Amino acid sequence: MIIALAQLNYTIADFQQNSSKIIKHIERAKVAGADLVVFSELSVCGYPPQDLLEQASFMETVNQSITAIADHCKGIAAIIGAPVINHSNHGKKLLNAALFLMEGQIHFTQHKTHLPTYDIFDEYRYFEHNTTFNTIDYKGERIALTICEDLWDHQPVENSFAKNNLYTISPIEELGKSNPDFVINIAASPFSYNQANNRKDILINNSLQHKLPIIYVNQTGANTELIFDGGSMVLNANGQLIHQLKRFEEDFQLIDTQKISTEAELSKLAETKIQLIHDALILGIKDYFSKSGFSKATLGLSGGIDSAVCLALAAEALGHENMEVLLMPSPYSSGHSVDDAVAMANNLHIKYHILPISSAYHAVKQELEPIFSNLPFDLAEENIQARLRGVLLMAFSNKFGHILLNTSNKSEAAVGYGTLYGDMNGGLSVLGDVYKTDVFELAHYINREREIIPMNTILKPPSAELRPNQKDSDSLPDYAELDAILFQYIEQRTSAQDIIEAGFPAEVVNKVIRMVDRSEYKRFQSPPILRVSSKAFGFGRRLPIVARY
Repeated sequence: MIIALAQLNYTIADFQQNSSKIIKHIERAKVAGADLVVFSELSVCGYPPQDLLEQASFMETVNQSITAIADHCKGIAAIIGAPVINHSNHGKKLLNAALFLMEGQIHFTQHKTHLPTYDIFDEYRYFEHNTTFNTIDYKGERIALTICEDLWDHQPVENSFAKNNLYTISPIEELGKSNPDFVINIAASPFSYNQANNRKDILINNSLQHKLPIIYVNQTGANTELIFDGGSMVLNANGQLIHQLKRFEEDFQLIDTQKISTEAELSKLAETKIQLIHDALILGIKDYFSKSGFSKATLGLSGGIDSAVCLALAAEALGHENMEVLLMPSPYSSGHSVDDAVAMANNLHIKYHILPISSAYHAVKQELEPIFSNLPFDLAEENIQARLRGVLLMAFSNKFGHILLNTSNKSEAAVGYGTLYGDMNGGLSVLGDVYKTDVFELAHYINREREIIPMNTILKPPSAELRPNQKDSDSLPDYAELDAILFQYIEQRTSAQDIIEAGFPAEVVNKVIRMVDRSEYKRFQSPPILRVSSKAFGFGRRLPIVARY
């Protein structure tokens, strides 16, 4: 059997575009001589549709789209993903389904069994679990059809809704009782750099354990925070990777099921963590703008590394002609910071404006003088400067329609090293899931072929430049130590005591964790953050603002 793998970029609720893409690739597969074409999880509506699933009109359009797509499945079969109505008398109103379309109609439906409810996932809010398992006989071969986590390692979980021990069921084991020839898994698996290899390992383990070839079809593209990296795969029954589609872009490949057992194993791809993060962020920016109907962006270019990296990424994603930036030196900005920012803008041929904030800063201070009296300079005066910059950037955004990009990194966001309604402004946080140490690595990667980011920007000590001779190290531990502690506490959910026992100074650990816990109110008001790790700030990490930590 010839199977076409269609790895596409879908937009949530854009049924016309999604259906057109699917139909286009069904027709492409026909011309290529394919017997079957496979699309990803919830491909009809885009992933994740969230509470749109609760709207009757949304589901009506889903059904109309399925009918239109099925009409093109004549002389070829297709597997698509879509929410469907649960017609049973119990459970949730919807099911997450893989639909096997053939001869103009739905020939077979497989529902998803393991509904993830961790991190960014909340599928049990909308869908009912599957409890029945059947295979498909088509073109002389028997297919086991699964959806994303149904192929993951099954572990019992302590959830009150896990009735009948559904989470102890292995769909692939149940389907294996029918002796399938291979498994097809349709997925919507978002990217995270620290779990990039887990997906492949899971597929390898399953193919080895069950002695079955696995055809895994993921999607690509970004929907707000979530970035889907594609990387669809085919593994033989010996757990060897024999086909892999491109990362972070649409792709289309044909495979012959009769040749799976004889094809050579692919050599390992030379992908680095920083390369993957870079490519993910480029896609995240590009799709956030294109899918939202925006094209132009701005940011505050300070001469520091965060704004420089953010500008380089945005210019690559959107084009330098769609970027226009503000340089806003304060009374405490160094001359080289302005020079570095100008050099950066010139390197990328980006239009810039220099708007010093000194006069506005002194005017605000003068207005506050009757209240502040002769109180000493402190955080209040520092934050006035950051907020004045925010005012100028938002005014520029409003006047010219350029979306403001937030340039704060994850290290700063974690410990609250940022000013609400100032440098935390923005419609999208580009680096909010990238630790400062990785921001430096990104800068070197961006400069891999030529100097885009001035070396002085990379080499000088980081500083907010809001008071004389200020450095980040005045308030924070060294970033290498800080980021290692934050990674353990945030991504690994490690306790303070365990981090200390791992060799980190107790005083530093306790200080860092206090800063993280006390800054939740700031993060709650942050813009959406492009997610590149397994635990980004935002709806994947839900903590109370008011709590006694």
